Amino acid sequence: MTAPNPSRRRSLPRAAASPRRARLRRETAETQIAVHLVLSGRGQYDVSTGIRFLDHMLELFARHGAFDLRLRATGDLDVDQHHTVEDVGLALGQAFAQALGHRRGIHRAGWFVMPMDETLALAAVDLSGRPHAVCQLNIRAARIGDLQTELLADFFAGFAQGAAANVHVKTLYGRSSHHLAEAVFKAFARALRAACERDPRLRQVLPSTKGLL
Repeated sequence: MTAPNPSRRRSLPRAAASPRRARLRRETAETQIAVHLVLSGRGQYDVSTGIRFLDHMLELFARHGAFDLRLRATGDLDVDQHHTVEDVGLALGQAFAQALGHRRGIHRAGWFVMPMDETLALAAVDLSGRPHAVCQLNIRAARIGDLQTELLADFFAGFAQGAAANVHVKTLYGRSSHHLAEAVFKAFARALRAACERDPRLRQVLPSTKGLL
């Protein structure tokens, strides 16, 4: 009887062996950010950015996306919130790019329409390898809690750049600024979750006719 080959026994298809997780640090003169991300998680989170409303949005992002997310960010908030918000989006996008790896076998695109009381928001994501963001939030309040609302567009633009993805987010209608922002992050999380999911019929197939993402 031929003895089994241990190396053959351990070999797995690349998609099955992929940990679908990322750990990274991003440090500049303006911000220091550490991210630990698990794509196939249970929606667990531990987030601290120095901006409590941004923490809240990232917490519900993790829960609705079923991502496990640990994120620590310190930035020059004594100057402005811009660097912190934009760089958190960028670092989070980079974590998704790292966790996705070669992107073979994923759905690649996802979308979701999210109601929240009087508010309706939508998000569409394509993990295309091409960064582009369109953000139409129509939030009238200058601040929600301690967050400058104009910076939400910079967060999504940073994510799109870091993840090399198309990101489109939009509010259709609503009264409460809090609800508008929250509905957008929930829609974004669920759209991204769908895009990151594996397609059992494609497995090792790259979801592109170009042969490159």
